[in-house]
Amino acid sequence: MPDIFGPKYYLENESFSIQLMRRKGYSSMSTPHAHAFYELYYLRKGERVYFINGKVYTVKSGDIIVINPHDVHRTTSSTIPEFERILINFTHDFIQPGILSSDLPLLPFQHGSQLIRFPLEEQPNTEQLIFEMLRECKKKQTGYTLYVKALLSKLLIQIYRQSFHAPPEYDHPMHEKVSEIATYLHQHYLEELTLKNIAEQFYISPSYLSRTFKKVTGFYFSEYVQAVRMREARRQLIESDEKVLTIAENVGFHSIAHFNKVFKKMTGVSPMQFRKQNKHLSYEEQKLFVE
Repeated sequence: MPDIFGPKYYLENESFSIQLMRRKGYSSMSTPHAHAFYELYYLRKGERVYFINGKVYTVKSGDIIVINPHDVHRTTSSTIPEFERILINFTHDFIQPGILSSDLPLLPFQHGSQLIRFPLEEQPNTEQLIFEMLRECKKKQTGYTLYVKALLSKLLIQIYRQSFHAPPEYDHPMHEKVSEIATYLHQHYLEELTLKNIAEQFYISPSYLSRTFKKVTGFYFSEYVQAVRMREARRQLIESDEKVLTIAENVGFHSIAHFNKVFKKMTGVSPMQFRKQNKHLSYEEQKLFVE
């Protein structure tokens, strides 16, 4: 079966998009990435491995991965390389002011970016909702944008209800181990974190940890440590009035020059520019940017 990339449909100046894709053979994002919009990744067939914010998920047919804006994520093939997925992206404003003005805290996703696995008997209804969005975008009949918003709102309610159930267990022991290590790095970013020390602590050889961590997460170990520290630095720059030097020390950097260099490399701006650009954000916008 050849790879098939269906048309990518956009609504309201690209504030919503949806696309079906089928692929056969091994495929992987070259690097982890993040974006300023929400993402729903529906896997219709096959299996994929997803890494999001320090957790590894094995995504199976019927699952949905939900991703909040600015959360770093990456997907790769599992032992089942052939897959079919539908990807939905949308901005916070796409379904305003209707569904988000309700009493249900649908967005941002309350339990963070995660895997949502519906019971088998509910999966056909979920798939029908998603394919109905595709059909509406294709046919473009009167009121189709409003109809897509209604379908998306219904799907978000279903996701919200299911999000309170515990996520599935790890399918691969090493996926669990990588998740444990990533969680540890998030909790101990102030400490001296070296590949050798972490490998010893988790009873793995450094070379095996290095290869596996890169394969699963898309990051080299040292890159991920820097990413964790930069995330905390962004939070402190927005939420506090501490000096940049103090924040650099707070997140484990001993050199302000090195901190400034890494920060600009990862965000495109200096720490002071970042603070100036983002101090005006609302609480919800700040929450999206730093969580």
